[in-house]
Amino acid sequence: MAGKKLKVALVGTGSRGSTMWGKNVVDNYGDVVEFVGLSDINSKRLAFSKSYIGVDCPTFLDFDEMIEKTKPDTVIVTTVDCFHAKYACRAMELGCDVILEKPMAIDEKMCQEILDTERKTGKKVTVTFNARYGATVVRTKDILNSGELGRITSVDFSWYLDTDHGASYFRRWHALKEKSGSLLLHKSTHHFDMMNFWLNAEPVEVNAYGDLRHYGFNSDFRSDRCMGCPHKSKCNYFWDITKNDFHMKLYVNCEEEDGYIRDACLYREKINIWDTMSLNVRYHNDVIMNYSENACMPYEGYRVAFNGTKGRLDVQSFARQPWDVEGQAEFRLTPLFGKAKTYMLQQNEPGGHGGADPKMQDMIFRNAPDPLKQAAGTRDGALSILIGIAARRSIEQGHPIVIDDLVKI
Repeated sequence: MAGKKLKVALVGTGSRGSTMWGKNVVDNYGDVVEFVGLSDINSKRLAFSKSYIGVDCPTFLDFDEMIEKTKPDTVIVTTVDCFHAKYACRAMELGCDVILEKPMAIDEKMCQEILDTERKTGKKVTVTFNARYGATVVRTKDILNSGELGRITSVDFSWYLDTDHGASYFRRWHALKEKSGSLLLHKSTHHFDMMNFWLNAEPVEVNAYGDLRHYGFNSDFRSDRCMGCPHKSKCNYFWDITKNDFHMKLYVNCEEEDGYIRDACLYREKINIWDTMSLNVRYHNDVIMNYSENACMPYEGYRVAFNGTKGRLDVQSFARQPWDVEGQAEFRLTPLFGKAKTYMLQQNEPGGHGGADPKMQDMIFRNAPDPLKQAAGTRDGALSILIGIAARRSIEQGHPIVIDDLVKI
């Protein structure tokens, strides 16, 4: 309503909650958004996060108490992935809309619970697929919409995580399948949503393979954490958390309350997610996607190629390129008969994630125009995670998984 600020409460004050959905929102949308409460299971993290975000709202260890006392319009959920469904559903049951970090959920039961609760309560869930808003993703969508490629028949999609970013997932809670659902959920949910968005199609069946080839048990030495590790002189992955003031205050200084170690050893044997993954996805319009994700690469980025009845589109987008200008993507459009067109696109714009974050948050908080239908809800969230859930089940069970056997959307 004009002249009325949106009252929001945040549950989960880790790095994503404190930065992108905390301080960034206060700094950029303080004229239309008011924080009325923060909640976390760790009181020390809550105290630091409140100061870092720059708000003067009450903090709560009990989520229901926060909702009862502060009565927010919307709850932002940025907890560990396995608790997304718990807090999203409870927020809706208590009368709130929800802004939900990806992945929407990590298994089929949680996915169904969110879909059913949204339908039952009539509340709205927004899933934060910021990758949809990147310049390269938007340009790719424009080319596909133009019809130059004809009907798309197949896609090759490869994602690379480098030895900094990729390794970071194996230091954190993400390395446990029961917390993150694996990188096929936590990370690949972005990639699967991008593909669903590009193709305007829905997945039908998934067949997948996965293995742990680099981290976890794949070393003859290990420790509990990097800080104080006796093997740091011979470990290429040693990370000195003491040099990061933000992580020290948000995590290390808060360890005694919940026991969470932010710089855990990459080689601890309880790691049970995969770092090397490959899958095939069949869509309802008969497009077949071949996808791979590797979490131990010398560079970061992706390659995607769309094969159509009139030609092929190749896109290369790298965050750190030793052989090219950082922050550019290359497009090569090749007709079946004729010369290829190649051009570069600068993809770094002001704001988080190459300018994608403010574009998404403008739509959420300022009702910015949405001509490409980038705003994502629970159907988008479900179709993305169901590829990852099906891939996980396929790896575990050794056979293809039909999406409709998992969840009734």
